[in-house]
Amino acid sequence: MSENSASLDKQYDEAVKLKDQGDLPGAVEKLKAIVAEDPDHAQSHMALGVYLQKIGQPEEAFKHAQRVTELNPNDPFSFTQLSIICQRCGKIMEAEDAMAKARALSGNTGHHH
Repeated sequence: MSENSASLDKQYDEAVKLKDQGDLPGAVEKLKAIVAEDPDHAQSHMALGVYLQKIGQPEEAFKHAQRVTELNPNDPFSFTQLSIICQRCGKIMEAEDAMAKARALSGNTGHHH
C-alpha cells in the first residue's frame, strides 16, 4: 500500500461520514477530489454513482458507475450497480445490458437447451 492510497482511503471514509451526516454534496466533492487524484479508485466511483444519482445528477452518476465496470470488469456487483443507476436514470436499454453482464459474470446465465 502506498502512502497515497492510505490517505485516499481515509478521505473516502471521511466522505462516507459526510454522507451519513446528511451532507451528500460535501461527500460528492470529497469523492471527486479522490478520483481526480486517483482515477482508478473504484470505491469512490461506486459511491459517486450512488450519491450523484441521489442529488439529481443522473448523467454524472452514470459516468461514474460505468467507470466502476471498466475498473472491475469481472465483478458482477459493479454491473448490478450500473444497472440500478441506469434504471433510475431512465436508461432502460443500458440497464438491461448491464444486468445481463452481471448475470453472465455470476455464472447465473439460465441457458436452457
